[in-house]
Amino acid sequence: MNRSSDGPAGTAAIAVRVRPGASRTAVGGAYQGPYGTAIVVAVTAPAVDGRATDAVHRALAAALRLRRADLILRRGAVSRDKLFVVADPPADLDARLRALRDTSP
Repeated sequence: MNRSSDGPAGTAAIAVRVRPGASRTAVGGAYQGPYGTAIVVAVTAPAVDGRATDAVHRALAAALRLRRADLILRRGAVSRDKLFVVADPPADLDARLRALRDTSP
């Protein structure tokens, strides 16, 4: 997570690598992507008409215990590599992200 490196002060950027068409939805693991170390999010939705992006948004919010509205997709609407931004992130967001990155999906 990068605090305020890709947005206004008081924000946190979260890099995500999407695996669409998975057998089950899972959040966990790390991937070295274009936005830095990303959290891997596997979703059952196919990469068609934004369905996988929508599923990733829901799964990531649930895994991080955030409201979906708190996560804003900044980059990668049609890419497997996405960058989400959290405005006014909770103090323990770094720990939540580390726990997810250190877990296998």
